[in-house]
This record gives sequence, structure tokens and C-alpha cells, in this order.
Amino acid sequence: MSQLPALLAILLGGIAIAVQAPLNGALGRTLGAALPAAAVSFAVGFAALMVLSYATVSHPFGKLAAVPLWQWAGGLLGAYYVWSVISGVPTLGVVTAMAALILGQMAGALVLDAIGAFGVPVQPVSLTRVLAVILVAAGVVLSRL
Repeated sequence: MSQLPALLAILLGGIAIAVQAPLNGALGRTLGAALPAAAVSFAVGFAALMVLSYATVSHPFGKLAAVPLWQWAGGLLGAYYVWSVISGVPTLGVVTAMAALILGQMAGALVLDAIGAFGVPVQPVSLTRVLAVILVAAGVVLSRL
């Protein structure tokens, strides 16, 4: 995928996350708790991904037994993310919750890029990249004023 389609896909993913946050928050209010809401959200996503996997990939899970244990952690981290947003949006609002989410993503990404974690190409820490994280942190603060 070239850069423009990748950027557009991620931009749309960001919009989806922003829309997902209040939807899941409403689900949490309806169910009376964040954890069951996160479970329902994941169940719906799981069902959709299973259908798409079988519709688009031949034998989509044929190599599942060969997956290293550490690679399963992504699902746990995704579950934590969904729960944290469901829990945080009612208190913080969508803008602050998304700004804090992006700050966490960028701070973590800065470290992961610097060490080349999990096979990603190493991207050195630079002043401009650190300033980008600081500007997002400022956005978190400004969103609460």
C-alpha cells in the first residue's frame, strides 16, 4: 500500500475510533458496566472479522497453531483499550479521551520505533518527533480548559 492510501485508511480508522468511543460508552450505560460493554463490542467485532476472514482468505486460520505466545497479547491490549475508553469517555468526554489515547499511542510508538520492537523498522528519536508528542500532550491539557 502506498503512503496516501495508508494515510487515508488510518485517518478513517481514527474517525472510527472517535465514533466507537461514544457508541461503546452508551452501550456501557445501557448495560450498567464497562466490562460487559467491552465484551459485547469485541463479540460484534469478532463476528464481523470472522465473516470477512472466511470471505476473503483461503484457510484463514491454517497457521494458528504456529503463532508464538507473545503475539496473542494484541487481543488483550485491544480489550484493555476498549474498556479504558468505555470507562473514560463518560468522565472526560470524547475529545479529551481521544487526545489522551493519541498521546499514549504516540509516546509508546516513539519508544517502539526507537528500539525496533516486534520487527518494525527502527526510527530514531528526533527533536521533531518529541515535539510532536509534546504538542499532543498540550492538546490533552487544552481539551480540559
